[in-house]
Amino acid sequence: MSKESVIEDARKAVLTYNAKAAVAASEKAIEEKLDPVEVIQYGFTAGITEVGDLYEQKKLFLPHIMAAAAAMNAGVEKLTPELEKLGKKADEGLGGVVICSIEGDIHSIGKDIVAIMLKVAGFNVENIGRDVPLDEIVAACIKYKPIAVGTSALMTSTMVGQKTFEEKLKKAGIRDKLLTNVGGAPVTQQWADEIGADLYTENASDATAKFTAAVEKK
Repeated sequence: MSKESVIEDARKAVLTYNAKAAVAASEKAIEEKLDPVEVIQYGFTAGITEVGDLYEQKKLFLPHIMAAAAAMNAGVEKLTPELEKLGKKADEGLGGVVICSIEGDIHSIGKDIVAIMLKVAGFNVENIGRDVPLDEIVAACIKYKPIAVGTSALMTSTMVGQKTFEEKLKKAGIRDKLLTNVGGAPVTQQWADEIGADLYTENASDATAKFTAAVEKK
């Protein structure tokens, strides 16, 4: 089976809410010694992005999102050991990162993949969940003293919270003590520049590269 076929199977598994098919696609990827990052990014993530777009268009509803996420989680979980073989152990300590989906946003799978990839790269990640109130994110930053904090927004209605979050970090007196990263389907580099975020990342691979580069500059 070709790499393209396995990736397409992974994408379709998410679109059809089929956890068994997702696991099967991951098992095939392992058997064929495919790059797990590519399978996740172009297969599972592509599928969940399509589901998210349909949700935004009100063609799908929350149960569909949850079912698609469950399928994706099953596939990604199967690939996680392969991901870990590619990278460093967290105890090598590139630094701490707090990551979450912004207040009002129930999407989680994208930031969960980013969290996995950052752990593989050697960061100590605190994944504090989805739909996290802004004040709780600030509190987590105070508690864990990370070198960076990443917020994900999959809807235009929730991404505005990323701007408010920047302001709350300033009020708490910790904005200059960490890097801020914004991501999510509607988020752009222009938005990051507008609100004063340090980094914009498009996907998990992009996040890993930019976080690592930012740490090396410090």
